[in-house]
Amino acid sequence: MPARTLTPAGAATGSIPHPAAAKPVETCGVDPRRWLVFPVLLAGAVLAPLDFFIVNVALPAIQTGLGTTAAHLQLVIAAYTVAYAVLLVTGGRLGDIYGRKWMFMGGMGIFAFASALCGFATSANLLIVGRLVQGVGSAIMVPQVLASIRMIFPAEERGRALGIYGAVFGFAAILGQLAGGVLIALHPFGLTWRAIFLVNLPICGVALIAAAKLFRQTVPPEGARLDLPGILLLTASLVLLVYPAVEGREAGWPIWAFICLAAALPVFLLFLYVEQKMTAQGGAPLLDIRLFRNRTFVLGLGMTFLLYSAASFFLTFAIYLEDGLGWAPLATSLAILPFGIGFFIAPFTASTLTRYLGVGILLAAYGLLVAGFASVIGELLVYGVPTNAMYGGLFCCGFGMGLSLPSLIRILLQEVPPQESGVAAGMINSALQIGAALNVATVGGVFFSVLGNRSDSWSYAQAFAATLGCVAAGYCISLVLAFALWRRKAGDA
Repeated sequence: MPARTLTPAGAATGSIPHPAAAKPVETCGVDPRRWLVFPVLLAGAVLAPLDFFIVNVALPAIQTGLGTTAAHLQLVIAAYTVAYAVLLVTGGRLGDIYGRKWMFMGGMGIFAFASALCGFATSANLLIVGRLVQGVGSAIMVPQVLASIRMIFPAEERGRALGIYGAVFGFAAILGQLAGGVLIALHPFGLTWRAIFLVNLPICGVALIAAAKLFRQTVPPEGARLDLPGILLLTASLVLLVYPAVEGREAGWPIWAFICLAAALPVFLLFLYVEQKMTAQGGAPLLDIRLFRNRTFVLGLGMTFLLYSAASFFLTFAIYLEDGLGWAPLATSLAILPFGIGFFIAPFTASTLTRYLGVGILLAAYGLLVAGFASVIGELLVYGVPTNAMYGGLFCCGFGMGLSLPSLIRILLQEVPPQESGVAAGMINSALQIGAALNVATVGGVFFSVLGNRSDSWSYAQAFAATLGCVAAGYCISLVLAFALWRRKAGDA
C-alpha cells in the first residue's frame, strides 16, 4: 500500500517555526480511521510503563532463576530506565524527521526483539543487555504515540483522546504490579519469571500488523537532518545525570557518582550552545531552544518534571507494608489499588472539567494531590497502619495525578508547531522519567535516613510519613507553578 499523508488536526498556538521547515510536516486531511489507529497507539503507550513495573515484582524470582547478585538486579532496572529516559528526545526527533509510522513500528520491533532476548536469557549479563535494548525500543516508540495523537485528532476530539491516554498510562503502572505477581504465581508453561517478558511478543505482533495496515506515514520537513552532535551531547549529559541518580544511592554514593553529577551541567550547557549556534545558522537542531522562550511551555514542562514526585511513594509504600508491617507482595499490590482506580477514572473527566475550568484544572489537580498526601501523612502519624481514611487519601492522590497528566500534555502540545510535536513528546516523557529517577534517588534516601537502623513498624511509618512530606512539598511547588500559568492564561484572555 502506498504511503499516504495527512495534515495536522489543529494549528498550535504560540508556535515557533522549525528553522529547516519549508512546508508543514503533514499534507492532507484528518485521518478518518483515527479511532482504529488509537488502540494501536495505546498498545505502544502501555508497554513501556508496564515493563518497568512488572519487572519490580519479579526480581526475587529472577535472582533465584539466574543466580544473580544484588548488583545485577540493580542493573536490570537501571539499564532499562537509563536508556529509556536519555533517548526519548532523540526518539521524538527521529519521528519528526523520518516519519512516525516507521519509527513507531521500528521501536516496537526493537522492543519485541529485546523482550525475546530477555525471556530466553541464560545469564544475568544477557538479561541486562536485553533490558538496555528494550529501553532503546521504548524511547523510539513512545514519543510517536503523543505526537500522532497531536496530529490525527482534531481539536474537539483531542482532549478525549488524551484523557483515555492518561487513563491507560496510569492503569499500566498498576497492571504491571498485579500482572507480575499473577504471572510469577501461575508460571504458565513452566516459564516462571520469563513469562513477564515473553507476554510482550503476541501484543507486539498484533500491534505491528495493525500499524502496517492502518497507520499513515508522515512527510518530514524539507532539509531536515539528524543532529548528531546534539544527540551525542544531550545523551552524554542525561547519562551523567540519570545513571548516578539511579545507581548512586544503592552503591553508597561513591565519588564517581558525584563526578558524573557535577559534569552533567557543563555538558548540557555545551549542548545548548551547539543547538543555539545551529539554529542561528538556519540548521535543524535536535532541540529548538526557542521553545524555551514560550513561558507557558516552560511552566508546563516544570510541572511535568515534578509530576512523578510520587515515584518515591511507590517505592517506599511497598517497603513500609512488606518490611515494616510484614504484608505479602500480593496484599501490597492490592493496597495500591485505590490510587490506581483514581488515576484510571480521572482522565475520563478531564476533558469535561477543562471546558469549565480551563487551565484552572491544574489548580484542582495539584490541590487534590497535596490534600491527599497530607491526609495520608496525618493517618500515618496517628495510627501508624493503613486505615480507610488513608485509602481515601490515596484515591484522592490518584485522581489528582490522573487529572494533571492529560491536562499537562494537552497544554504542552498546543504550544508547539506540528513539525516539533515529536521532539516535544520526547521532552514530556523525558521530564517524567528523569523527574521520577531523581525523585527516587533523593526523596527515597530520606526514607532510609529517617528509618536508620530501626526495624519496628512505628519507625517504618514515621519514615514513610517523612517521605510523603517531601512528595507533598514537590506538589506544593507545582501548585505555585499552576497558579502562575493560570494567571498568565487569564491575562492573555
